[in-house]
Amino acid sequence: MSTTEVPEGQVIDIPFASALSERYLSYALSTIMARSLPDVRDGLKPVHRRLLYAMRLLKLDPEAGFKKCARVIGDVIGKYHPHGDQSVYDALVRLAQDFALRFPLIDGQGNFGNIDGDNAAAMRYTEARLTKVAKLLMDGLEEESVDFRETYDGEDREPVVLPAGFPNLLANGASGIAVGMATSIPPHNVAELCQGLLMLVNLKLGKRKNLSDRQLVEKIKGPDFPTGGIVVEPFDNILKAYETGRGSFRLRARWEKEDLGRGNYQIAVTEIPYQVQKSRLIERIADLINDKKLPVLANVQDESTEEVRIVLAPRSRNVEAEALMETLFRLTELEVRIPLNLNVLDKNRKPGVMSLRQAMEAYLEHRFEVLERRSHFQLDKVIRRAEVLDGYLVVYLNLDEVIRIVREEDDPKLSLMNTFKLTEVQADAILNMRLRSLRKLEELELRREHTALGHEREALEDLLEHEERKWEEISEDLEYLTEEFGPDTDLGRRRTTFTDAPAAEVIPFEKMVEKEPITVICSKMGWVRAIKGHIEDATGIKFKEGDQGRFLFPAYTTDKLLIFASGGRFYTITGDKLPSGRGHGEPLRLMIDLEAGEDIVAFFAYAKGARMLIASSAGKGFIADMDGLIAQTRSGKQVMNVKDRVKARVCVPATGDHVAVLGENRKLLLFPTSEVSELSRGQGVMLQKYTKGGLADVKTFNLEDGLTWTMGGKEGRRRTEHELDFWLGKRAQAGKLVPKGFPARKSFD
Repeated sequence: MSTTEVPEGQVIDIPFASALSERYLSYALSTIMARSLPDVRDGLKPVHRRLLYAMRLLKLDPEAGFKKCARVIGDVIGKYHPHGDQSVYDALVRLAQDFALRFPLIDGQGNFGNIDGDNAAAMRYTEARLTKVAKLLMDGLEEESVDFRETYDGEDREPVVLPAGFPNLLANGASGIAVGMATSIPPHNVAELCQGLLMLVNLKLGKRKNLSDRQLVEKIKGPDFPTGGIVVEPFDNILKAYETGRGSFRLRARWEKEDLGRGNYQIAVTEIPYQVQKSRLIERIADLINDKKLPVLANVQDESTEEVRIVLAPRSRNVEAEALMETLFRLTELEVRIPLNLNVLDKNRKPGVMSLRQAMEAYLEHRFEVLERRSHFQLDKVIRRAEVLDGYLVVYLNLDEVIRIVREEDDPKLSLMNTFKLTEVQADAILNMRLRSLRKLEELELRREHTALGHEREALEDLLEHEERKWEEISEDLEYLTEEFGPDTDLGRRRTTFTDAPAAEVIPFEKMVEKEPITVICSKMGWVRAIKGHIEDATGIKFKEGDQGRFLFPAYTTDKLLIFASGGRFYTITGDKLPSGRGHGEPLRLMIDLEAGEDIVAFFAYAKGARMLIASSAGKGFIADMDGLIAQTRSGKQVMNVKDRVKARVCVPATGDHVAVLGENRKLLLFPTSEVSELSRGQGVMLQKYTKGGLADVKTFNLEDGLTWTMGGKEGRRRTEHELDFWLGKRAQAGKLVPKGFPARKSFD
């Protein structure tokens, strides 16, 4: 038994999971159908439909005066939509914002917010009335063209859907998040939509043999946003999105280069992407300038009035405007992705994703049904009026007898019906006539009206009998919309244009960050920092108690810094991201996703074209190009494959013609660098063979210059050995004991 069927006062034990799932399902269905998803027929959610209907009942037509929004909201929440007044007012405000809706449904008077993101004034200060578009949406509502249902309290009635003489779903778009699903439909140009709908109508009329999705999209082109902008999405991507009902559109701001003379220029942004707040956009650009992440840009200034105008001043006239804008498109909301998810409710209130064609066909089917219902209503009205006129004409033909019956008979209604074979409706109409209507002139008017009604009845019967006539009627309505909202009108002209993405390259990172010398310091415990300038004497550098220095090298803020971990993975950070040298810095693990238990093996600055020799504790290694070591994410890039107890141990520059390998058994092996394989990823080849222990250190050197190692001590003395024939051999040999005087530690440095 459902929990909703439990008799009052009776308690039934049911599993908690069942009760919870049933209630959650009810909530989910309510959210999907009554709050979040629009109807494919009129493109409205219930709150918007109720707002428009309440305003219609208040007679807030486009030709009428304005009324306070508080009055409208009161009627809506009191009669139709029992929710919070602020949420309903927010919905009303959006319907009036010309930067939010391509074709506003409400004409607002007062402060209804702006493109900067400022809120509208309180409802007691603002006024509203319907627009012509809203009037088209509700045209025929009183002619039984759609179904009505009881309101939440059963005291009134409201329309289930509007007649929709305007393709609102695709024209104005919609967005919403339901339970387990969402919808996102961008706005489109009405004239283009009507042209596409006419193509579908002609297909039904047989005027076209076929119509492909490509032909349909070539006519509609793509979204048309109220704030303009430029779509730089390839046509094939747009076509695929409309065919499937899912996709996205790459939208950019519109800008122009303004010449200031003497080679100087500035950039003026005149249109920003849809649903981007101008104030937040400018704030983001200013933050990039202040943080020195956009040094090629000197200043940003808002010179907007009623029209958007954001002025960008480059730091140097040598910077190409196209390259500067490409960089801004990457870093700011001057370029956004507008999603398409045509998830709507069909005529059976069932949610689903439709293609563009399916949505347009569903709209046409709705208009067909509305036309049929309106025509039936009008025909019934004509028949009833003609019936009354027939009764009136009887009066004029038998005026004296009618007057006698009315004056003398006890039941004049019954007498009239019996004497002149009238219907009850005709008899009531005659008895309710005014004396002034008995003029001769009135008789002539009635006969003319009777004739006109006869013609109208024939036309309506012909319309209802022939399907072709209905589609022709719909076609005429679409042609009217095309003319009313055509490209020559202010509201109908296309605002969003299309183009291919320019080939200009993004300004390289090195030019984006101000180049300053730094010294990178990383402690043994992994605390990293950067000191301004290149420091040679590191004796004054302090570390946390129990910690000590490990890596110290010069670099620049524009450098990429590579970290090699014992797990064989490389990580990349940039010099400008390092904390300042004040204090002890920050843990390197906060900047990269270094796995637990892994140690840092090497830390160095990227050098283009350089090669590195990488080796593991098992004695295997290979040479890798430094370009292939750069990681794009915090999680790093796996370069050396290690497993079990094997760890990555060494990463040194591969600059010499020979390799020196030192084992933990203090055996030394020298062999040509050419014997080491070059790989992009792997375990590598065996460098030195061990019976016990593993690899301790590796370095490359030029045989002619000899092998150098640090002797140790405070002086840091170094020794170079030139007689090396004893240790020369082939790769993967065991090697021989180190020379006399080699330090006790197991490394060359």
